[in-house]
Amino acid sequence: MRVVALVALCAALGGCASVTRGTTETISVASTPSGAEATISGLEAPMTCTTPCSFVAKRNADISVTVEKPGYETQIIPLTKDIPAAGAAGFAGNIIAGGLIGMGVDAATGAATDHKPNPVIVTLQPKMAAPVARAQRPPRRSAPPPAHPEAGT
Repeated sequence: MRVVALVALCAALGGCASVTRGTTETISVASTPSGAEATISGLEAPMTCTTPCSFVAKRNADISVTVEKPGYETQIIPLTKDIPAAGAAGFAGNIIAGGLIGMGVDAATGAATDHKPNPVIVTLQPKMAAPVARAQRPPRRSAPPPAHPEAGT
């Protein structure tokens, strides 16, 4: 009976980082100049927002942010996942409260991780003007070779 109660308690408290940090986070996107279109992929449903903006993402999502604005080079920023001190402490708290079940929940939800960089700050570079092609000149004709007088005339 004690074993069943202990397993139920571990299941209820499982995922200490999930409890203390949650399974989602808010990510901010800013650009210079502002007013660029940011397309976020890796979410359950891709979304677009105009910078500056923010969105909520699951901590275990593989996210990429594409920032574009007419007249500027498009920039793609892949976000990485990092375990900050708070996430590591929450994950380690499973030893006390959640046991293996809590560690499994935290690992599956990514509750111990944060996306980096956050905020996403992009400085857009102006597109270079295409070089103007010069009109092609026809090749120069060289003067015809001097005529040699025919022999015997």
